[in-house]
Amino acid sequence: MKRTSVPSNRKWSKVGYSRAVRAGSIIEVAGTSSSGPDGQILHTGDMYAQSKRCMDIIISAVEQLGGSVHDIVRTRVFLTDMSLWAEAGRAHGEAFADVEPKPASAFLGTSELLHPDLMVEIEATAILDG
Repeated sequence: MKRTSVPSNRKWSKVGYSRAVRAGSIIEVAGTSSSGPDGQILHTGDMYAQSKRCMDIIISAVEQLGGSVHDIVRTRVFLTDMSLWAEAGRAHGEAFADVEPKPASAFLGTSELLHPDLMVEIEATAILDG
């Protein structure tokens, strides 16, 4: 099966991962945070803005591999502060506002992410038709 990928282009990519990999009709998007290529954390202290940035990066990666937001069937949202779930949920909901059916999702609490200023990390799975 042919595989294609989108590079992570983040300082953490030295551990050996891609932003997203397409194998056949399946696209898996790695844990995505609100950071720039140099590792700078974007939108420090703002759960909504960090979540929106994650979703933008995820959708772009899926599009680069031939899919669209409509092909995303599952997301996993990891939060360092579960009391802010609604802010992350608002960004998630906006990303899928025009998508039916909505993807399956899980919102999970975690004690920390790769950098102390990261509040959220999101993964996604997309399945393309035919």
